[in-house]
Amino acid sequence: MQGSSKIILPLGEKKRIIMSKKTGFYLLFFTVLLVGFYYFVFKGTDNWKVKMPILSYVQPFQFKNQDGHTFTDKDMLHKITVVEYFFTTCKGICPKLNTNMKDIYEVYQNEPDFQIVSHTCNPSNDSVPVLKHYADSLQVNTQKWIFVTGRKDSLYQMARGSYLLDDPKNNVEKIEDQFIHTQFFALVDREGKIRGKIYDGLKSLEVEQLKQDISKLLKDK
Repeated sequence: MQGSSKIILPLGEKKRIIMSKKTGFYLLFFTVLLVGFYYFVFKGTDNWKVKMPILSYVQPFQFKNQDGHTFTDKDMLHKITVVEYFFTTCKGICPKLNTNMKDIYEVYQNEPDFQIVSHTCNPSNDSVPVLKHYADSLQVNTQKWIFVTGRKDSLYQMARGSYLLDDPKNNVEKIEDQFIHTQFFALVDREGKIRGKIYDGLKSLEVEQLKQDISKLLKDK
C-alpha cells in the first residue's frame, strides 16, 4: 500500500492563508461590533427613521380669536397645530374643507397637545361675533379648534410667508384687491416649524396622510 502523500505548501503561501483568515475574522468582528453599537444607540427611539422635512417657520403674529381674546404665535408653541384659511360665507370649497377638518378634529380632540387654527380670509365680514357663531354651528371645543381674525394684510402675510398656503406672486399692490381662496392645510410642530408637506384638504388620501403625520409629531416629544 502506498502511503497518502501530503501537500506541502510554500511558507509564503501558508502565511497568506493565515493572514486571509485573520482579516476575515477581524472584518466579521468589527461588523458585529458596529451593528451592536447602532442597536443600543437607537434601540427604543425613532432616530433611525427619516424625519419629516421642515418647510418654513411661523413668524410672529397677533390676531383675535372667536371669543375676542388675543391669539399669537406663542400660543402655538408646544402644540401640534393644523392651519387653514376659509371664510364663513363660502359656498364653494370651504364646507368640504371644514367637513374634512372636523374629521381630523374628532380624531385628535382629546390630545392635550393638539389644536386647529382656522384663519378667515375675509376679515371685513368675519368679525369676532361672526366667527363665534360659526364655531358654535360646528359644535366644536374652541379651546381645541380656534378661529381667528385680524388685519387682512397680516393674515395674508402669514398665509404666504409662514404657512406657504398661497403663492406670494398673488401679493398684488393693493391689499383690497387680494383674496386668498385655498384648499390647503399646513402642519406646525411644537417649535413653530411647518413640517411634512402642504396638504390638499379636498383629497381624502392627503387628509389621511396629514393624520399620519400628526400622529408622528405627537409621538415626537
